[in-house]
Amino acid sequence: MISVYEVNETNKMIEQENLDVRTITLGISLMDCIDSDLDRLNDNIYKKITTLASNLVSTGQDIEREFGIPIVNKRISITPIALVGSAACKTPDDYVEIAKTLDKAAKEVGVNFIGGYSALVSKAMTTSEENLIRSVPKALACTERVCSSINVGSTRTGINMDAVRLCGEIVKETAEATKDNDSLGCAKLVVFCNAPDDNPFMAGAFLGVTEGDAVINVGVSGPGVVKKAIEQVRGKGFEELCEMIKKTAFKITRVGQLVAGEASKRMGIPFGIIDLSLAPTPAVGDSVAEILEEIGLERVGAPGTTAALAMLNDQVKKGGVMASSYVGGLSGAFIPVSEDQGMIDAVKLGALNLEKLEAMTCVCSVGLDMIAIPGKTSAATISGIIADEMALGMVNNKTTAVRLIPVIGKDVGETAEFGGLLGYAPIMPVNEFDCSAFINRQGRIPAPIHSFKN
Repeated sequence: MISVYEVNETNKMIEQENLDVRTITLGISLMDCIDSDLDRLNDNIYKKITTLASNLVSTGQDIEREFGIPIVNKRISITPIALVGSAACKTPDDYVEIAKTLDKAAKEVGVNFIGGYSALVSKAMTTSEENLIRSVPKALACTERVCSSINVGSTRTGINMDAVRLCGEIVKETAEATKDNDSLGCAKLVVFCNAPDDNPFMAGAFLGVTEGDAVINVGVSGPGVVKKAIEQVRGKGFEELCEMIKKTAFKITRVGQLVAGEASKRMGIPFGIIDLSLAPTPAVGDSVAEILEEIGLERVGAPGTTAALAMLNDQVKKGGVMASSYVGGLSGAFIPVSEDQGMIDAVKLGALNLEKLEAMTCVCSVGLDMIAIPGKTSAATISGIIADEMALGMVNNKTTAVRLIPVIGKDVGETAEFGGLLGYAPIMPVNEFDCSAFINRQGRIPAPIHSFKN
């Protein structure tokens, strides 16, 4: 039984502490849409998405009204398009036509993003996969709601450095193609190592080939709730602090479980996973950085930041897994710069730089996320940053990702404006020493020795 106290406690979290369900993401397999004729393929894709997702937004809105729980986003993830389009797409422009179809379908059903304009190339690239990657700048420039991801490495296969080099070039081209909007296209493009099949969060969401025909995945969020909770244990020991974080993560995840179960039942689509990530927003009081500062740091980036983040991430997961049998996706703490006011403030004060962020990604959920860098940054340098982050994921057997935004026409000291949940970001300096000789080597960095577990 749920007590009156628990009901009141949840209401307080929603009304005063920014608790929300960040996204209901409907995963849709497009494998049965495959056709060698591009027109028929696009028609099949549009019909399946608009049929299965026709009541996704209205269902989310109904649950919001009935339970009083804000559901910020309703989204769709699909089978990686490099797989779906391989029979019909012979050029990058063919893939752009699919991107337009996805955008049209997303607008028709009312979701804010559709993820899965993706390629999984951790070991090697087919011609079709390379065509999709090369199409990304044009695809993201001519659509509003399409998100793209490229998986270039894994613990089992190593890092595909040919794909890393190409991704550096593509990030730069995407920035140029969307320079009139502070290179916004790059905010919809993420490069992964060990990408999960069931991630509900954009821009990296796609429906992996291990998934069924359709599935409901839910991402919850509550940085403000966690910060408010740990204010109660100021000055106390780590045991009390950890217990408070675990208990709070449990409560947050139960809210997500409730929403996921309702959405699954009402849409007649199986429930997949709860992603219990702490995902910040630009709203005051909804910041992962502020949690770390409440733990005892003057500013994020100070000595002790990585240890504090590691503890936070672990306790969130320990609390969350007790609240749901199906925890998946990324799960933990996101540290995007542009979407977290505390992170933005730390960068402006000089407390936080790119190198410290990279160290923090060893223990957080994702990686270098939503970081604006000078538009003059070379493609080789971008590839080098991607390679570094992929190496952290590969060696540590965890998901890592890079979402860099080289803002064309802007430099350190200026600010990029993205709007909405994407927020704004100060342009951060990067190490300008050249790495092109390393990046231009061909082939693959081998998998680490501990990957051989058969």
